[in-house]
Amino acid sequence: MGSGPSAHLAALRNAGLYRRRRVVERALPGARCVVDGRELVNFCSNDYLGLAQDPRVAQAMAAAAIEFGAGSGASHLVTGHHRAHHALEEELAAFTGRERALLFSTGYMANLGVAAALAGRGDTVLEDRLNHASLLDAGLLCGARFSRFPHGDADALERRLGTAGRGHRLVLTDGVFSMDGDLAPLPRYAAACRRHRAMLVVDDAHGLGVLGLNGGGTVEHFGLGAADVPLLVGTLGKAFGSFGAFVAGSRDLVDLLVQRARTYIYTTALPPAVAEATRAALGIVRAEPWRAARVLAHAARFRALAEQAGLPLAASSTPIQPVLLGTPQAATAASEALLGRGLLVSAIRPPTVPEGGSRLRVTLSAAHAEADIERLVDALAEVLKRYPVQTCPPPGDRSVPGTSGGQSGV
Repeated sequence: MGSGPSAHLAALRNAGLYRRRRVVERALPGARCVVDGRELVNFCSNDYLGLAQDPRVAQAMAAAAIEFGAGSGASHLVTGHHRAHHALEEELAAFTGRERALLFSTGYMANLGVAAALAGRGDTVLEDRLNHASLLDAGLLCGARFSRFPHGDADALERRLGTAGRGHRLVLTDGVFSMDGDLAPLPRYAAACRRHRAMLVVDDAHGLGVLGLNGGGTVEHFGLGAADVPLLVGTLGKAFGSFGAFVAGSRDLVDLLVQRARTYIYTTALPPAVAEATRAALGIVRAEPWRAARVLAHAARFRALAEQAGLPLAASSTPIQPVLLGTPQAATAASEALLGRGLLVSAIRPPTVPEGGSRLRVTLSAAHAEADIERLVDALAEVLKRYPVQTCPPPGDRSVPGTSGGQSGV
């Protein structure tokens, strides 16, 4: 077989790793969507609080589009920084308890921008092995010495920090890991960073709005503050239901990003209408804490029912609930069988997870009803009789080079 694109695609198909896009014809309230003319219950969205379809958020976007137009027209440092952006940055800073916040067009760009602005040749970047692909790429591309330590292992981080060079030390980690749903041990990471004068950066894409007493995410959940986590990265397309990302920190750190983060300087700003939609969503998150309580209750209910049914779950208390199956073929077949029952659940396969770690990634939303959870568990119990678990690595073992926790590569 040749080595051209056709041969590579054939190899992916034979290994059960070929990806296909589904065309969503309509998104519906109640965590539903229409695909190929069929209404499905969506269990693979990151819309944790059910705000992506909230009419108040949509109306805010529509009104702002009429006022500001469809796009920003330029980068932030030219003429693209509108008052809607500025107001949202101020509100995000207050929400996260930081002095300033800075909007980025995507979470990927935020992570790349942070690493490149704060680390380079002669510096050291250390990362949890299960970090999202954007964090791993940020560490690889910034030019610093780059090293990954075993997942959740604060002692290993401490050892790596102890042997790091004299340059800046930057530690990057997810708050909630997107493929396993578990939490980074942030108090221990923060303590190690303090002892070794390293800066801890937390990407809390899957924690903000969901965890913590006020929706402040993993950092608030652990009772940490800005001194423990100097830079916090958040995305707006998950719990907040819109699009984009931000970085929050001290006035000087954020100003340094404005001066040096190439992914901020050299790209068009978010449409102001997106900023206004996010402001509406942020207000709802503050005013309706029942949403976060509801999605976490759904996660607990799912786990209780799934454990009774003997389903192979990973250890997670968050809305991300992996069902471990082992092989790409089993995960894909189970996903298709669920689709036939009106349930949309993604099959996650290498390289997003390691060999032997293929799974169904169930994600829950405040928009789901309790009956949806029960229906899903009943269907999973039936389907997995046909696709039993095959060999899986120990939880958290992703020693295969190049694997990461990025949801985009299912």
